Amino acid sequence: MTERRAILSGSVFEEQIGYARAVVDGDWVHVSGTTGYDYATMTISDDVVEQAEQCLRNIGAALAEAGCAFADVVRVRYLLPEREDFEPCWPVLRRAFGEVRPAATMMVCGLADPRMRIEIEVYARRPSV
Repeated sequence: MTERRAILSGSVFEEQIGYARAVVDGDWVHVSGTTGYDYATMTISDDVVEQAEQCLRNIGAALAEAGCAFADVVRVRYLLPEREDFEPCWPVLRRAFGEVRPAATMMVCGLADPRMRIEIEVYARRPSV
């Protein structure tokens, strides 16, 4: 039987909506779409690059709790309401994924809150122990 456990970030959204920041299922880690909210303060910057940086901090914390890191990411999805916001985020994203080179998709779509300018979702495979 494979291990399945939820990783919670403490975001009020997890409780209100009914989801986990990430789910560990055996060797796989599925990180939910993660926005630029700072969950400690429940604030979000107006700047898309700062939001991308916060997304990655939030994702990095979930990955660490799952026993892996950005180096273990195999798939990433970027969701943005405005296509032109993507390119300014590239340097931030390259720092996290430039050496890893996961499969990636960028989609233009509406997000749950108009203050949200980027959402990032990743899948990772935990390293063998």
